Amino acid sequence: MNMVFGVGINDADYTVHQVVNGKRVMCLAYRAWANMMMRCYSHKYHAMRPTYIGVTVCDDWKSFMAFRSWWLDNHVVGWDLDKDLLTDEGVYSPGACIYVPKWLNNFTASHGSARGDLPIGVCYCKRDEKYIARCNHPFGKVRNIGRFVTPREAHLAWLSSKLEIAEELKGRMDDIDTRIYPRIVEIINRAI
Repeated sequence: MNMVFGVGINDADYTVHQVVNGKRVMCLAYRAWANMMMRCYSHKYHAMRPTYIGVTVCDDWKSFMAFRSWWLDNHVVGWDLDKDLLTDEGVYSPGACIYVPKWLNNFTASHGSARGDLPIGVCYCKRDEKYIARCNHPFGKVRNIGRFVTPREAHLAWLSSKLEIAEELKGRMDDIDTRIYPRIVEIINRAI
């Protein structure tokens, strides 16, 4: 058995890498598992993405075959493995993880490093000396909400718009899993 990032155990009872038509092909379940292990336990990855420092994998999923069993029942082609939509634990585990489409995975992204010290949804316009509120819609354009005197006013306008979009998308979220919409509202309400 091979160790992966010093904690994961590749206990596969089959070859996870094969050569097909001269190209090396990796098992999709193994790729998902190895990427999860990298996000949690690779110091090189943490240097590029420090938000993953402290995120872990539950003991059961440190075994590839245990993760693969869950993956076979839950994976959706083209969707992303998410650990934050159902819990705040910061642990990849069967109770915390769900596969979701990219639009939903990106819907609550805060882009903290890009916006600096300003609250989410807010940027500063030097020319007007105003704070601009903008909100992304996963199936539309960026909504320009308005210009405000304070960052707090701009953020509250963003918050209101983001919650409206979430309600608009509730049906799509419920089609995936009825636990998602209430968590999205909770995540949006605590965004800073």
